[in-house]
Amino acid sequence: MTDAYIYDTVRTPRGKGRKDGSLHEVTSARLSAGVLNALKERNNLEGHAVEDVIWGNVTQVKEQGGCLARTAVLASDLDQSIPGLAINRFCASGMEAVNLAANQVKGGAGDAYIAGGVEMMGRVPMGSDGAAIAVDPSIAMETYFVPQGISADIIATEYGFSRDDADLLAAESQKRAKAAWDDNRFAKSIVPVRDQNGLEILAHDEYMRPETDMQSLGGLKAAFKDMGEMMPGFDKIALMKYPHLERINHIHTAGNSSGIVDGAAGVLIGSKEYGEKMGLKPRARIRQTAKIGTDPTIMLTGPVPVTHKILEDSGMSIGDIDLFEVNEAFSSVVLRFMQAFDVDHSKVNVNGGSIAMGHPLGATGAIIIGTLLDEMERSDKEVGLATLCIASGMGAATIIERV
Repeated sequence: MTDAYIYDTVRTPRGKGRKDGSLHEVTSARLSAGVLNALKERNNLEGHAVEDVIWGNVTQVKEQGGCLARTAVLASDLDQSIPGLAINRFCASGMEAVNLAANQVKGGAGDAYIAGGVEMMGRVPMGSDGAAIAVDPSIAMETYFVPQGISADIIATEYGFSRDDADLLAAESQKRAKAAWDDNRFAKSIVPVRDQNGLEILAHDEYMRPETDMQSLGGLKAAFKDMGEMMPGFDKIALMKYPHLERINHIHTAGNSSGIVDGAAGVLIGSKEYGEKMGLKPRARIRQTAKIGTDPTIMLTGPVPVTHKILEDSGMSIGDIDLFEVNEAFSSVVLRFMQAFDVDHSKVNVNGGSIAMGHPLGATGAIIIGTLLDEMERSDKEVGLATLCIASGMGAATIIERV
């Protein structure tokens, strides 16, 4: 079995996912092409330099439909002999692209890949694909479907997290993200987005609200209370599934949930021989990957069982991990992870997360792998674990180690 290494990671800044967001004029294919071009230029990828481009995106309709990966290759400066594969594992799509690429290299199916993802949430709204899990009554009823925000509140209720707990984590995410930008900790991976004339559109994550504090967070309305308690009454569905709960405690707001943003990210993955041939120095080895299915109603608890799985598969323990990136889809997801493994917050999302900077669905998995690697190098840590919760009840994880 061949080892798979990370040679480079890049990402765009995250733009607000709405019509007045800085990236709203850029299509998914063009934003993806910009990331591919950056990897090409930084690593001198001429000709058929990689086996494939594996690209995650969640809402695969309209401009994000078809095989967006192949469209992005053709819109980029990569050689047209490089194919493209579009994949969807909801919020872990970008991570799954990386994991799939790594395992292809390990299995000998090509010596190098570009993997990552994109989501233009301001141009192709979440849910506009009409997913059967949400809109087909026969499936929704069988699975006790509730929206993700309700699931996050179920986690808070089940595991005893308060509104203050959630707001404290959110305020800290904003504080850490600001400190990271002020200290240029993302500089190695950030690729500014430019228009067709080469003029800079965005060079900084624009969703951040560094002035956020407990007082401002405390004034926000619970975002999912109405949909839970009024028609169609998702709280009642949840209580049918979990009758031991008296009620659902709605603690999540726009301030302690991930932001809706636009963004893209990519990772160059290859074998040791590939790096030697290309004159590239490996930055990390992808030690282990994992995915798992979980309860589809509470839905967002996947980081816990998938972390157990990946540690068991790799023969490691939680104490062997120096740093963690746990996607901040909602505060309760990270709170539950830290509770389950008794991990101190000082090791988790040390440069902030999706609550502060936003969660471009198909790209986030690749983003947090790059963020984790950059921080491991900056702080001289050896082993890191990245994980995400996933819609419909799944989890994904990746362990990387520096070389």
